[in-house]
Amino acid sequence: MKNRIFLVEDDLSFGSVLKSYLELNDFEVSWIDDGQYAMDKFKSATFDICILDVMLPNIDGFTIAKEIRGLNEGIPIVFLTAKTMKEDILKGYGVGADDYITKPFDTDVLLAKLKAILKRESNVEPVEDVDEFAIGEYAFDYKLRIITRNGAKQQLSPKEADLLKMLCDHKNKLLTREKALKKIWGEDDYFTTRSMDVFVTKLRKYLREDDAVEIKNIHGSGFMLTD
Repeated sequence: MKNRIFLVEDDLSFGSVLKSYLELNDFEVSWIDDGQYAMDKFKSATFDICILDVMLPNIDGFTIAKEIRGLNEGIPIVFLTAKTMKEDILKGYGVGADDYITKPFDTDVLLAKLKAILKRESNVEPVEDVDEFAIGEYAFDYKLRIITRNGAKQQLSPKEADLLKMLCDHKNKLLTREKALKKIWGEDDYFTTRSMDVFVTKLRKYLREDDAVEIKNIHGSGFMLTD
């Protein structure tokens, strides 16, 4: 089965050439030339990798990448751009880019990068999506958003449940602030960081009856749930 590429590029000449080149190299390509239509197309099909131009009419590539990450955390994203400023490159990686290629570039190099990224992704074992967790003396039902201990129940808000699930998925491992903020809030800035701290405080309060359960603050990095 051919790998499917989601290509967003507003330069009609370049987009047409790139689409043809990738198809000649055994990819299936869906090409959109206007950012405002990108998400509708992305939602309409399943893709293996995204190639996004940064400078697009109406909605830029960074914004599209954030929206894609909200729907699919794991899909690889490669930015194509004429911008070479350090701030733009860092911004691209900040929104979850797997690679950032500046124009003009060698198409053979792009092809090699795409194949390397897809090979890496194919070697990652899928993680089973679990909805029920044991946290010390507590039982956490993610779908119902309920924590239970000795018959007593605590109803969680959607964001509280999402955050606790991510902590459970990373139990005894670091959950970075950046990963949680982008997954749950869609942004990684001062205000969402402060909001996340409030939610962590609430979760600690809900789990305080079991002294063995702890949400540790890993200074400068994130949090770790232990029990």
